[in-house]
Amino acid sequence: MGAVLSLTSKLSASGSPIIHFADKPATLRVKKSDGSDDVDEVSINTLLETRCPSLFSDFKPLWWLPNGHFQTLYCVVGNFSKNDLIWYSRTYIRVAEGGTLGLDFTPADHSKIRDDAPIVVVQHGLTGGSYEAYIRAILSRACAPVEEGGLGYRGVVINFRGCAGVPVTSPLLYSAGHTNDTRNALMYIAHKFPKAPLLGLGFSLGSNVITRYLGEDGKVARLHAACVLACPWDIRANNEGLSTSFLGRHIYSRGMGSNLMKLLKRHLHVMAQDPDHYVARAAATTLKLKNPTLEDFDQAFTRVGGGPPPHFPFPDSEAYYIWGSSHNIVDKITVPFLAINAADDPVVSHVPMDGGGNGLVVMELTAGGGHLGWFQSGGQGYVDRWTTKPVIEWLKLFGDDVVHDTINRGPPMFTDEAGFLREEGRPELGVRVLEEGSIIDGTAVPSKTGTLQGL
Repeated sequence: MGAVLSLTSKLSASGSPIIHFADKPATLRVKKSDGSDDVDEVSINTLLETRCPSLFSDFKPLWWLPNGHFQTLYCVVGNFSKNDLIWYSRTYIRVAEGGTLGLDFTPADHSKIRDDAPIVVVQHGLTGGSYEAYIRAILSRACAPVEEGGLGYRGVVINFRGCAGVPVTSPLLYSAGHTNDTRNALMYIAHKFPKAPLLGLGFSLGSNVITRYLGEDGKVARLHAACVLACPWDIRANNEGLSTSFLGRHIYSRGMGSNLMKLLKRHLHVMAQDPDHYVARAAATTLKLKNPTLEDFDQAFTRVGGGPPPHFPFPDSEAYYIWGSSHNIVDKITVPFLAINAADDPVVSHVPMDGGGNGLVVMELTAGGGHLGWFQSGGQGYVDRWTTKPVIEWLKLFGDDVVHDTINRGPPMFTDEAGFLREEGRPELGVRVLEEGSIIDGTAVPSKTGTLQGL
């Protein structure tokens, strides 16, 4: 994709965002405000201008977080334990390959939520989970009751294998490009709530997974709309950006590499059960690394154990980065899609802004915000995120106002003799419930993770 903006741009951290619409923006069907069954047909750019005005507002960083480095580091060191309190009800699901995913639903008691309430389906960052403050900032508002100023929606966070206390039960982890775990989770969610529109929300690595999933599945994708924040897009180019700057290599890349190394060590007993397995050999090689960068870890392990055959293993990390990138697939997305990046993001320095010519895709670049930061004053000493309000407006637009063609998108499903929920024509997919109903404190980082928050 062209029109790439880099951190070398002379944009200040404060100022108006750049928003790109396709030359021919898509037209969407929207409910009329008079309460009738009639609908209007409105272009996506007009809809956002009138119903998502916060997208066009200036980002004004806190004076003590003036640039992307400070914004990003505050994600890691900030204390968010008293902000956006939230509780989850966890469901563990087993996928056909043998792995386990943890789905955290909120509100934990969802007996009072209507069956057709929109569901915000979240994919978190590199080694995060449902406890991350950037997730809670949005879900705490989207899933609050309407009478308390919320949207009254349901939320669910798809915790990657090994993250947020989810066990690893097969010799595979996850990666930026592997999308079958997302398909399995969405199949279960759509089956459990067949009347509910599904609204995707991604952060960093999770953004890349959602974008690839939508591009790969096209018209049979189960999400009805999606918003992604801080997507890494061209992973090879952005990894090069990290590797060629001092702070990028020694702070951010090593921080992410350290998080991944701790995750691997925590689940090594599963990875190494069969020492002759190719993933076990890769894990053994990885453990010999000292203070690895993200690229070091990806070269040693992710390219091998970040997903199943036939794509994995890759010959090297560069081949994995090229395959796993999402910048070249947005033209195939068939649902409304909003991407928000920051021009001073020290982790994602190359951001595509043309949307692949797709009329459903909207690309936004704020002048500042860092990587998953966007911290601004919320009044009376409260630290808020600029992204929260526009994302809530986007979710409300596509949860309440836009008329979706069909509620239950995706291929037909059936349950096989072993109790696995399956999709027709995709024998590699399958999911069954292992356990459900345990209550999770959304502000509590699982003990003994040792990983840094905010990444």
